[in-house]
Amino acid sequence: MPVKLKSTYPLYLNNRAAQPNTDLAVTDKYTGEVAFRTALATPDIIEEGIAGAVRATEPMARLPAYERQGVLQHCVDRFKARFDELAYALCVEAGKPIRDAEGEVTRLIDTFRIAAEESVRMTGELQPLDISPRAKGYMGIWKRVPIGPCSFISPFNFPLNLAAHKIAPAIAVGCPFVMKPASRTPLGALIVGEVLAECDVLPEGAFSILPAHRDGADMFTVDERLKLLSFTGSPGVGWDLKARAGKKKVVLELGGNAAVVVDKDADLADALERVIFGAFYQSGQSCIGVQRIVIHEDVYDAFKAMLVKRAKSLVAGNPHDRKTFIGPMIDVKEAQRLDNWIEEAVEGGATLLTGGKRDGAMLEATLLEGVDRSATLYREEAFGPVAILSRFSKFEDALTEVNDSKFGLQAGIFTRDLFQMFDAWDRLEVGGILVNDVPSFRVDNMPYGGVKDSGLGREGVRFAMEDMTEIRNLVVRRR
Repeated sequence: MPVKLKSTYPLYLNNRAAQPNTDLAVTDKYTGEVAFRTALATPDIIEEGIAGAVRATEPMARLPAYERQGVLQHCVDRFKARFDELAYALCVEAGKPIRDAEGEVTRLIDTFRIAAEESVRMTGELQPLDISPRAKGYMGIWKRVPIGPCSFISPFNFPLNLAAHKIAPAIAVGCPFVMKPASRTPLGALIVGEVLAECDVLPEGAFSILPAHRDGADMFTVDERLKLLSFTGSPGVGWDLKARAGKKKVVLELGGNAAVVVDKDADLADALERVIFGAFYQSGQSCIGVQRIVIHEDVYDAFKAMLVKRAKSLVAGNPHDRKTFIGPMIDVKEAQRLDNWIEEAVEGGATLLTGGKRDGAMLEATLLEGVDRSATLYREEAFGPVAILSRFSKFEDALTEVNDSKFGLQAGIFTRDLFQMFDAWDRLEVGGILVNDVPSFRVDNMPYGGVKDSGLGREGVRFAMEDMTEIRNLVVRRR
């Protein structure tokens, strides 16, 4: 039986569904029609959510590890039961091809499963302090304690999993939170809220999931009662929020224009499928999507021909069709922006190898070469189905080209040379390096984050849990 979405969805305020209005219309990104409406949080509602999180601080911190684990395991079980519904919702609200949508639901389940396992592993350390005569007889013990009420702002491109990377660690450590999901794709986070609302063990105020307009993000940022802000989104917005966040800890997962290097000894057939995936999966709308493809001159022409042929074969269209690889971008405005960047690059001397045509929010899989390094398409984050080809002769020159970016999230290297792998690990100014794969690969328990304009801090369940806790030390003087 086909999955159907409801016409309206509530928000979640202090653990309970609330529907004070239905002001937020969410469109089907393929048809452009309104698919459903959700409640929209007003400033008064956001204030109630923050106040509720403050009240829940102590009871959440006292919640035993096995009960926190039970909540997370309940989520895992319910997400499995609602797998098709969650995938369908992603198809509609994000325009994500069904295969990518199912992959994201699988990662949602993985993230909560990892958090359930980690929730009972928060350990401290017994530390000898007698490092000099003055500390003879002293010993130290430290443990991690929840930081307190947290504020989360999640993006449109992974409405489920990037929300999960904030929610699941918070529950695992015992931090109450308020979340603002992206207003263009709020349903994934709201379904997570619906599942959490089934857990009576959570104290009132443990969570609020509050769709709001962008100007509503201000309350999630500046309120001094909130002890941590975790934001995933565009660099311009992220760094502005950090500047206004005050004394709270800030974690930023921002943009990129990730590069992949294909050396002369690479298995080109293997690299082809991975690079095509990295450049064009979910219409390129990933901060670790492949934007720059740097190819050794000895294999450049052969690999270029392979890339062009494969890109032309990708099926574009309705994201509900299992044959579809390229779905719509999030809206017409974003597709038009990227279309303009492509045109600017071509006018600046670049060669369009394939693609480049736009129909509304649909943009063809596009490859270019000879893009000037001053072009917007080279310097900024494309965040769409476009990649740039360039060639190199020396491996150190390829590394220099990868570093020629204000971003530094992840990079990929296709090589069989062990020494070049370690050179890349030493020299590349990024948060993660993938060898014989594209930078678009992520497993949900690994440390994930960037440097430079790509952000600060690391996600990945255990690493987010560390950010959401503080070390509390105990020193004992033994006579």
